[in-house]
Amino acid sequence: MIQTATKPLTFEEFAEWKPENGRYELHNGEIVEMSQPLGKHEKVIGFSAKKLTAQFDRLNLPYFIPKQALVKSSENESAYSPDVLILNETNLASEPLWEKFSTVTQGASIPLVIEVVSTNWQDDYIKKVGEYELIGIPEYWIVDYLGLGGRRFIGNPKQPTISVYQLVEGEYEVSLFRGNDRIESPTFPELKLTAQQVFQAGLTAGEIAGDA
Repeated sequence: MIQTATKPLTFEEFAEWKPENGRYELHNGEIVEMSQPLGKHEKVIGFSAKKLTAQFDRLNLPYFIPKQALVKSSENESAYSPDVLILNETNLASEPLWEKFSTVTQGASIPLVIEVVSTNWQDDYIKKVGEYELIGIPEYWIVDYLGLGGRRFIGNPKQPTISVYQLVEGEYEVSLFRGNDRIESPTFPELKLTAQQVFQAGLTAGEIAGDA
């Protein structure tokens, strides 16, 4: 994550400036350029998106995963680019920023969002948890396949963990999944996926063979 040296911006200024190439977020008016993710990081994202897409396709739900859409907080000048963002197409007509900026602001538009942890784990566990809770996103996964998060979030000793936050009466409740735990998703209760399957998606063929 690279913070650019610039004056604080409004979301509209950021959205008008944002180039097509590269990945940028707005954190309290400051432009943040997201660093190029590791190959393993991208594999975990792709695997998670594939498994969830299969679920909403099977159920014939009006969901899709956009390529570069943003999630904007209504509380401040912040906008995030999640690793996996599932959108409910039927609510987009109510989104004031969708047509012009491919940006959503309402929890009703976002059944589920996923962040895959990298070195800036504080953003996922502290900043985005609070923002996504205020927006009203019903379900938020933090996929920490390297066990980088703070011990107060993933336990001691640290280990790869998937944290699933579920919105209950306006507040998040969290469940942790590790190893062969089956991930319990409120949005997709029939999902048959273990934490280890997600973690293993980030391994190379050689690493998988070494673990065998």
